[in-house]
Amino acid sequence: MKITIHISTQTLSLFDDDDTLLCCYRVSTAANGAGEVSGSYCTPRGKHVIRAKIGAGCPENTVFVKRRPTGEIYTPELGAQFPERDWILTRILWLSGCEPGFNRLGNSDTMRRYIYIHGTPDSVAVGQASSHGCIRMHNADLLELFALVPAGTAVEIIE
Repeated sequence: MKITIHISTQTLSLFDDDDTLLCCYRVSTAANGAGEVSGSYCTPRGKHVIRAKIGAGCPENTVFVKRRPTGEIYTPELGAQFPERDWILTRILWLSGCEPGFNRLGNSDTMRRYIYIHGTPDSVAVGQASSHGCIRMHNADLLELFALVPAGTAVEIIE
């Protein structure tokens, strides 16, 4: 299995081992565009792997902070109460770069930048660049993807 994320079309495609397209989802990548440098709030390009899957068994709309469930379940009321929060919901697929000097190690390390594929409130539009660097998905789509991919799945992010 492998995942390809296209920044230009704001899509995530899942392929099987024979390169047959299994699923395609709308996503949101960084509002600041593509880039690898820590602190840039850009989505890193290149070859990655899913280093860890976080949140299995948690209810849909579980709120995560620092990869830990907070005990909160996202609702529109909670969103209105904390409008400045960058909501990480439901599940996390934590990415790790595979290209030393580009998206791994040093000031460009995807994993140390905490770049995830994660859920976002269903009221947030996907299909347009608006994240702080991560790849956002609607929760139902993320639940489906999470069930299909194992840790170690290859992920390529291209412009």
